[in-house]
Amino acid sequence: MISLKEGVSLRNIHKWQIVFAVIFSCLMIFSTYRLINSFMRVKNASEENLMLQNSVHGLMDASDHLTEMVQRFTESGDRRFMEQYFIEAFATKRREQAITELKRVKNVGPALASLEEAMRYSVKLMDREYYAMRLVIEAKGIREYPSVLKGVTLNSADMALSPEDKMRRATKMVLDGEYYTQKNRIRAEVNNTVQAIVSQAQKEETDALERFQKELNLARAGVLMIIASIFFVVWLTSTLGINPILRAVDQIETDSPIRETGANEFRYLAKAYNNLYFMYKKSIEHLNFKASHDELTGAYNRAGFDLLLSSLDLDSTYLMMLDVDNFKTINDTYGHETGDKVLKKLVQVLKKNFRSDDYICRLGGDEFVVFMVHSDEMQRKLIEMKLEKINQELSNPDDGVPSVSVSVGIVHGTQASDVETLLSKGDEAMYKSKERGKHTFTFYDK
Repeated sequence: MISLKEGVSLRNIHKWQIVFAVIFSCLMIFSTYRLINSFMRVKNASEENLMLQNSVHGLMDASDHLTEMVQRFTESGDRRFMEQYFIEAFATKRREQAITELKRVKNVGPALASLEEAMRYSVKLMDREYYAMRLVIEAKGIREYPSVLKGVTLNSADMALSPEDKMRRATKMVLDGEYYTQKNRIRAEVNNTVQAIVSQAQKEETDALERFQKELNLARAGVLMIIASIFFVVWLTSTLGINPILRAVDQIETDSPIRETGANEFRYLAKAYNNLYFMYKKSIEHLNFKASHDELTGAYNRAGFDLLLSSLDLDSTYLMMLDVDNFKTINDTYGHETGDKVLKKLVQVLKKNFRSDDYICRLGGDEFVVFMVHSDEMQRKLIEMKLEKINQELSNPDDGVPSVSVSVGIVHGTQASDVETLLSKGDEAMYKSKERGKHTFTFYDK
């Protein structure tokens, strides 16, 4: 009975391959997701840093734009500069936008405080600029101007100035040292804001990059694990499945049994094949034996004898023709059953006295042939001793087998040019033994 309970099963390997494939796929998806998130954090931190710096610089640019417009207005009295000033102050509002953008970001308290301080200085500076523009309006006699300037009241000393002095007074207010002191305070607070933002952004970018590097290392480790797993699966599949199958094909082609290695299922198939293989071989051997051997005595039959004649090196072989003396009388006296026992005993005695690589054949009835291979004419004495011993053993009755003897004719393969001549000479020598009174042997010497 062939069992499937031992060894590694391809079914189990397949199940575990699916399990590990699902696990590794989930891990890679999760790792990729985390890696993308880490990358996006780095990207967002960089973009946010750039956006905040642009916004902060926008506040300074807006302040500088207001300064430029008010200075041109006080110098030229051209109301277009005044209009551009108030478009920036009340429509574009880059200063307010910078503060709004900064308030949206977490952990920027110091930067926001500096920016709000810059905004306060800028608003305070606008009061001075409003006053200067009011002087220009009075000096130029401008009738239409923003309502915010209508609330600005000139002191009596400035009201008493001539138009030219009012223009000079206005220009001085936006160009003197006090004005630029205020501007420098705004610039200093903006620089403080930028430094705080850069410092915070660098910290966030560094943290994000560190997280990204960790996730990247984990992803690399995952890829290496997958590659190692693929190599392991290939090795396992080759060792347990592919290689045993390829070896099995070669062994089948060479008519050999299959090695029972590899996965459990393959070993099961190999055992089943080998059982059939050995049964087949045993059947073939049995059929070949029956086809080439005598059923009664186990000696080679006529077909086996013909096969030996075509395959043996007769030049190094002695051929002995044997005939049981008075065999017909034995059959008539004791019966055919006893005659069969005589033939069996003869073959047993022959096998006992000749070598295992010598061949014993029954040509029919009581006629036998022995091929003594790898022999030359120098072994005649040995053959004589063997045949004398054989007749001696046959002459001793036992187990209901009467005393018998054989007459033998002996010829060496070198004494004949072909098979027919060899057989004829052996037969001739045997009949000479019969003529000499039986129970003896004769070498062909012509």
